[in-house]
Amino acid sequence: MLHRPLLFSLAYRMLGSVHDAEDIIQEAYFTLSETSIEQVQNPKAYLCKIVTNRCIDLLKSARKKRETYVGPWLPEPLIIDTEKDPEQNYMMKESISTAYLLLLEQLSETERAVFLLREVLQYDYEYIAEVVGKSSTNCRQIFHRARKAVGNHRASDQIPTPRAAALTEQFVTAIVSGNVNKLLSLLAVDATLLSDGGGKTKAAVLPILGAERIVRFYMGILAKFTEDFSYKFTTVNGDPGIILYVENKVFGVLSLHIQNGLIHQIYWVVNPEKLTHIK
Repeated sequence: MLHRPLLFSLAYRMLGSVHDAEDIIQEAYFTLSETSIEQVQNPKAYLCKIVTNRCIDLLKSARKKRETYVGPWLPEPLIIDTEKDPEQNYMMKESISTAYLLLLEQLSETERAVFLLREVLQYDYEYIAEVVGKSSTNCRQIFHRARKAVGNHRASDQIPTPRAAALTEQFVTAIVSGNVNKLLSLLAVDATLLSDGGGKTKAAVLPILGAERIVRFYMGILAKFTEDFSYKFTTVNGDPGIILYVENKVFGVLSLHIQNGLIHQIYWVVNPEKLTHIK
């Protein structure tokens, strides 16, 4: 599957789902295998078109389900290990952070497709127009509108710096030891915690705003946590994070968005349906 990294990069950014992205890619290659060579002059472009349109269809069909989702919605965590899987280097060329994917959620299905095809894959407007069924002029307008909505967010700290990794270790250690003062020193005053349980497990159904409230949240969890647990540090969507295990099973994935030496956003995914691909 020569173009798989590129196709996964597109599908995952469109959907925020590892499972759905992989399923759509498999379907695209199957469609290609069933198509005569005469009909396909450019396999890469053909596959991108299939993947883009399947993603648009899936997003439209999932819209109502997303509207009734319990609590904050976060993308399925993507565990980045470029040493074990060099193909994932492709994912790191542009931002794949949770913050970036949440910005893309502001866009309609077509806006997201046009934006990613242009911004990430660098396709010209004539090709994008063919993919999404709009004129090239319209696609140009859609792109500029989408870019304005997303802002100037670019890939940053794609591979956590030693300082960011050290700060993450300090954060986790402070939680486990119940060191309130240390936690407060690591968090920005206006830090935000988003917790995604999807109604499947206990999680905060509203964003938790402010360092002091976040600390109280974690201290409350720690007081009730009696199970055998362990964790490992990793890279989640290009940001430093951890995988938490309870009785040797994946329980949750946490990632931190760090700016100017402080934690500004915490993303906590505990919806079991979003963790089945993680070991």
